[in-house]
Amino acid sequence: MGGFSIWHWLIVLAIVLLVFGTKRLTSGARDLGKAVNEFKKGMAGEDDKPAARLPDDSAAGKAEQRDRDDVAR
Repeated sequence: MGGFSIWHWLIVLAIVLLVFGTKRLTSGARDLGKAVNEFKKGMAGEDDKPAARLPDDSAAGKAEQRDRDDVAR
């Protein structure tokens, strides 16, 4: 009464396979694996490199810089 036997788990597995199908279950497992790998990479700090900035030589960029300088004064 307290626990499930192996037969209970096999029946539950069969019902899950019938409801969701193997294609959806495998794609879900693949997505979960990718998410775990991305989380591990984030925790390890492999993606901590700052993004490269391109110099802003346009007229709009210079005007924006002047506006920022004016606000800072």
